[in-house]
Amino acid sequence: MALSAQQIPRWFNSIKLGSFINTVQLTKCFPGPRKILLHGFSAQPQMSSDNCFLQWGFRTYRISSLWNSSQFTNSKGQDSNSAQSTLLPLVNEQSEKAQKIKSFDSELSLEELDDLPPLSPLQPISEEEAIQIIADPPLPPASFTLRDYVDHSETLQKLVLLGVNLSKIEKHPDAANLLLRLDFEKDIKPILLFLKDLGLEDNQLGTFLTKNYAIFSEDLENLKTRVAYLQSKNFRKKDIEQMVRKAPFLLNFSVERLDNRLGFFQKELELSVKKTRDLVVRLPRLLTGSLEPVKENMKVYCLELGFKHNEIQHMITRIPKMLTANKRKLTETFDYVHNVMSIPHHMIVKFPQVFNTRLFKVKERHLFLSYLRRAQYDPAKPNYISLDKLVSIPDEVFCEEIAKASLQDFQKFLKTL
Repeated sequence: MALSAQQIPRWFNSIKLGSFINTVQLTKCFPGPRKILLHGFSAQPQMSSDNCFLQWGFRTYRISSLWNSSQFTNSKGQDSNSAQSTLLPLVNEQSEKAQKIKSFDSELSLEELDDLPPLSPLQPISEEEAIQIIADPPLPPASFTLRDYVDHSETLQKLVLLGVNLSKIEKHPDAANLLLRLDFEKDIKPILLFLKDLGLEDNQLGTFLTKNYAIFSEDLENLKTRVAYLQSKNFRKKDIEQMVRKAPFLLNFSVERLDNRLGFFQKELELSVKKTRDLVVRLPRLLTGSLEPVKENMKVYCLELGFKHNEIQHMITRIPKMLTANKRKLTETFDYVHNVMSIPHHMIVKFPQVFNTRLFKVKERHLFLSYLRRAQYDPAKPNYISLDKLVSIPDEVFCEEIAKASLQDFQKFLKTL
């Protein structure tokens, strides 16, 4: 019958005790060769059947201890105490010598180790062994910040070194989950090399990736196809780099959408191919943003402000931001410049920068010129002041060249408003 792991230690101790008692009895019967028998028991390769049986018991005992170390420790302690209490001191000496059998040598062969079953993770261990175990803290299953994962993710660590602001990305849970699943060498490095080939500098990659982290979900071949499309439309490499830097989401749009956007501005604004290309290079977000503000502003310029179609063309090619400007700001600026300052449409068309200037700045300078009686905007009369100079030059130059007054006087006047 096969013995269980719990029974083996107790069985082996009984065999060892019985073998040793036989040896003691032999020494009593043959007092002369006692020393020879004991020496043979501990060192000689030719041994009695009891000694051979003892060696086999040692090997069996060692294997059982690897199967269940905790049970072996308990059984060994109990049996050892029992043996020590019943045997003479001579028995303890012989048991210590028996542990030094040369043939066993406290080691197992590789074949025997391979036959051993794997240790169970549920196997109990001592407190001393438990203290020596060093385990890494587990990753949180969910978190509101990427900071908890940076120490465990090589991808996040290298993105931080590139200058990516993870605090902004983590506000979008889908983006955070995307970055945690990416491999830097396989998924991110090819995209970085692609952006470098476009012309982006190392110090620009962090800002770009913070805004457009979704580029990592795009296929690299699709990105190259979109760049090739822009090159086929005669966009220079420098222009493409500028567009990608100003509008980071540009390459996330398909070739069909990019083509439709270019066609829309060329058709609706009745611009030439070159002017359309220059328009989107200067304001590339026209290709990525919504078309609703553009359509709404076109109606405002035509129907509410009374500009002609060719006048609108001229203004937007000079100031492309007029296509996406706030409708309320446009109407308030036009109302003040046209109705208060009495500047006609054709003069506004020549200096559309006024729509790109803060209205309070226009008001302050106009009121100061009116106070000095120098508010004269008719080019046919002397002391003419153009809208360009009125809104574009700094205060020091405005006071010296236009108002003919000191900067202190202008600042004192502003306190009266």
